[in-house]
Amino acid sequence: MTKSLTRSTEIYDQACRLMPGGVNSPVRAFRSVGGSPLYFERAKGSLIWDVDGNEYIDYVASWGAIILGHADQKVNEAIQSAASRGTSFGAPHAGEVRLAEEVLARVPGLEKVRFVNSGTEATMAAMRLARAATGRNKIVKFAGNYHGAVDSLLAKAGSGVATFGLPDSAGVPAEATADTLIARYNDLESVRALLEANKELVAAVFVEPVAGNMGCIPPAPGFLDGLRRLCDTTGVLLVVDEVMTGFRVCRGGAIERFSVRPDLVCMGKVIGGGLPVGAYGGRADLMDLVAPVGPVYQAGTLSGNPLAMAAGCAALQQLTSDSYERLEASASRLHTGLEEACRMTGTAASVQRVGSMLSVYFTDHKVENFDNAQNTDKELFGRLFHGLLKRGVYLPPSALEAWFLTLSHHKVEIDRTVEAFADALKEAQ
Repeated sequence: MTKSLTRSTEIYDQACRLMPGGVNSPVRAFRSVGGSPLYFERAKGSLIWDVDGNEYIDYVASWGAIILGHADQKVNEAIQSAASRGTSFGAPHAGEVRLAEEVLARVPGLEKVRFVNSGTEATMAAMRLARAATGRNKIVKFAGNYHGAVDSLLAKAGSGVATFGLPDSAGVPAEATADTLIARYNDLESVRALLEANKELVAAVFVEPVAGNMGCIPPAPGFLDGLRRLCDTTGVLLVVDEVMTGFRVCRGGAIERFSVRPDLVCMGKVIGGGLPVGAYGGRADLMDLVAPVGPVYQAGTLSGNPLAMAAGCAALQQLTSDSYERLEASASRLHTGLEEACRMTGTAASVQRVGSMLSVYFTDHKVENFDNAQNTDKELFGRLFHGLLKRGVYLPPSALEAWFLTLSHHKVEIDRTVEAFADALKEAQ
């Protein structure tokens, strides 16, 4: 069991006077699970310590950005070496080229890439590029898919928006989402109907190849292939948002795992090795529309930051085929253990996983879309969340977020987690 949370409480009280809700990203605030957030001091491998000295097995992993484990030695050395030469140039440097080579070598069909500072920037730029390339304005997205805090993509965006029960976001004018069409995830007919009703008006379909912002929802068989065919027959670009799945669910991301052929790809998280990085890329003919070669303007002072490029290279270079086999084995062990714990306690649950991403939905049916995800027992999850905190396990503080494993989650941490989960679940019933 954990010790007191005196320092976290003190810091939270101070933070609330200085920052909205005391946090810099909404889901961190514990609003959907109750209580006040923990404040963390350090992390190593699969473990993270709060400011009161309590140790937790971490399944947030910086929301999927950490895949090797916290404070990886090679990543840290690369950051320190880069910092010693300067933290930011605002000018080209060889580190950008090295990371671009690493990314392009891994992702099938990716021909050119542009680095930005976040996943939000990547999706925003990809949307602008898609509109410019097609001469069309409308965008199709899926309910529950989150593509960053871009006004026109915050319609039915899942994740933190769903956690707070908000359909969209205050401050987003109606005209900003007027060209955003909402389809049902894993439902090709809903996409077909929207494209048919908006002939030659839709620029792109944006999709998370594995939904991770309404919990972990795999693509149904044929769903991604079907999207490709629909886009091909209607002149619409397929934009695959791999900010979460890129280099996590497979060496070449979901694109490789599911053999999908996108026109544009958005990336983030893992490619920064724990530092802020985003990227978008795709076919050369599309990417050559981006300035300074083409007319689509996009820029950023810190884009291609030398520290972030170095960290990303150091992370990707360690992610071999063996790495993904180890991640798959660890995640499978956790998946099986959680299912068994639910069965032994008589708890209706659907444990869903793709690679090293997983979720536990407290519902009696498989979850395939946003409507299904809303049926999970959020109150039970809240009680479980706090029960696991007491037992030294830190989950994402929302029933609608995916859990993430790292290469530092070994058998001992997995088995401790399963034991804690079973005990906390019994207590939460």
